[in-house]
Formats: sequence, C-alpha cells, structure tokens
Amino acid sequence: LAGAFCIPLYVPYVLTGRWVFGRSLCKLWLVVDYLLCTSSVFNIVLISYDRFLSVTRAVAYRAQQGNTRQAVLKMVMVWVLAFLLYGPAIISWEYISGQSIIPTGECYAEFFYNWYFLMTASTLEFFTPFISVMFFNLSIYLNIQKRTKMRLDVFHEVHSQSFTEEMERSPEAKLSLKCCKWEQKESAETLTLSKSKAQASASTSCLNAKDLLTTSSESSRKPKCCNEKSCKNSASTLSSEKRMKIVSHSTTQRFRLSRDKKVAKSLAIIVGIFGICWAPYTLLMIIRAGCHGRCISEFWYETSFWLLWINSAVNPVLYPLCHSSFRRAFIKLLCPKKLKIQPHDALQN
Repeated sequence: LAGAFCIPLYVPYVLTGRWVFGRSLCKLWLVVDYLLCTSSVFNIVLISYDRFLSVTRAVAYRAQQGNTRQAVLKMVMVWVLAFLLYGPAIISWEYISGQSIIPTGECYAEFFYNWYFLMTASTLEFFTPFISVMFFNLSIYLNIQKRTKMRLDVFHEVHSQSFTEEMERSPEAKLSLKCCKWEQKESAETLTLSKSKAQASASTSCLNAKDLLTTSSESSRKPKCCNEKSCKNSASTLSSEKRMKIVSHSTTQRFRLSRDKKVAKSLAIIVGIFGICWAPYTLLMIIRAGCHGRCISEFWYETSFWLLWINSAVNPVLYPLCHSSFRRAFIKLLCPKKLKIQPHDALQN
C-alpha cells in the first residue's frame, strides 16, 4: 500500500515542491500514510507479543493456535488503534480549531507544528511500542538462556545417571569393579606382608615359607580377575542401546540450543532495525515542532521520513528470513500448491 499509493503521490510533491492533487486527496493521502506507518509499528508489537507467549507460555499458546477468530481480532484491533491515533485528528483538526493553517499548494497535517500533540502521539506510536518490543524480546532472550542452562543440567544429570544405572545392572561391570577392588586390596596386603618380612629375623624363615605356601594356595582358590587394562576400560561395558540414546539426546539438545540462539539473534535484528528506522524521524519531528521547522534541515527530515517507508519495505522480507514459521505462512498464502507438493516430493526422494 505504501509503494502503490503513498510514494507515487509523494515523489512529485518532493520534486516540484507543490501539491497538485487537491485538498481531499491530500487528506486521504495523509490518513493512509500515517495509518500504514503506525500499523507497521503496532504489528511489530503484536508479533513480538505473540513470540513472547509462544516461548514463556508454550502450553497455553499451543492450545490456542487453532483459534483463528482471536488472531483476526488482534490484527483488526491493530489497524483500528492505528487509525484512531492520527486519523480523526487529520480529518477534523481544522473544523475543531475553526480554520486551516495549511497554505495553498502544501500538504501536511494541521498538527504538524503542534508540539504537545506530537509528543503525546509519538509516545504512543514509538516510545511505548519500542519499550514494549524491547521488553518482550529481552524476556524471550532471558527465557532462552534459562532454558538452555536447564537443558544442559538435565543432560549432564541424565548422562551420569544412565552410566551409574548401567554399571549397577551389567554383570560384566559388577565383575570388573569387584576385580579392581580385589586387586587393590591384594596389592595393599602384599605390600604390608613384604614390609613385615623385611623386619623379621632369619630364624622365622620356616614360618615365612609356610605363610607363602598358604597365601599361594588361597590365591589359587580365588577367582581369576581382570587385568589393569580391563579395570580402566570398565566404562566401555555400556550397552549399545544406551549409548545410542545418549547420543540421540545430545544431538537433540544441540539442535534446540542452535535454534534458540538463532531466534535470539533474529529478535535482536528486528528490534535494532525498528529502532534505526523510527528513532530519527520521531526525534526530528518533535524537535521540528518545537522550533517550527527553523532548527532542522529539510534534507535530514526527508531522510528520516523515507526511513519509515524503508522499514515498511524491509519488514515483509525480514520476518520470513528470521523465522521459518513466517516462510511457511507466506508459502501457504502465495503458493499453496507448492506447500502441498513438498511433503510428497520429500517422501519420493
């Protein structure tokens, strides 16, 4: 709408410096222009709020996903509020004040130099939405960080618990652990026995020989244990099924972490572009109204004005690039046949 209606009427006005389309079309152009820019801002707030609910209240959000009526109602409310912010003032300002201050050949709103009205409207149009969008996206980011930490803790806990359970259940692991304990105990007894032998006198040699024969006979009756290498490799007794479960769980967690990081980056990009496109115009508009256009160059004001339209042009491209759900929605709206063919092709491939 901005590219088809607002810009074609504004370009001749900028190039010639004179509005030649009449007073009625001027008001219609102003209403549509303010409406589109304001609705763009409010839609960003609505989308951020929707993302906020999908992350922080996932269960309730999924339960209401099929409620089309509520979604349509929210989108209609965005356009109604956007119209009420500027539309009535554009249409009826000159009738309420009793006269029009717009010179012949010019086209701008009657409140263009009214600092109080512009400050109030800018608060509702930019400052409040910008703070809201920052709050929603920051909450999403913090929630993602918290969820990421919880997932890592759970993963490590499950991994440790599964290893312990497998060691307790596996007969080979039990035997390996018993062997390790027995060899450690045996080496300690041997060391103590050797020390006692060194301190004994030569007269007790027969007794020592008898002890050695007894020790050797006892060791021959005890089960043959694993060697040092098998003790070190006792962890390898985990079953292949358990290992596959751990690897699968690890891969799932890494995928979710990667996806959450992408969501956080996309939210930061959306907020940053929104601020870059809207902050200059809002600030210059307020300053311009305060000094009646004498302290702001026309070049900078025009540049900031075009940034608003650039934001409207970027948003339809930015959201599908940042979110796969938006890409699927656009494909469903523009190419429904392609969306239906894709799963069939995937199965054939």
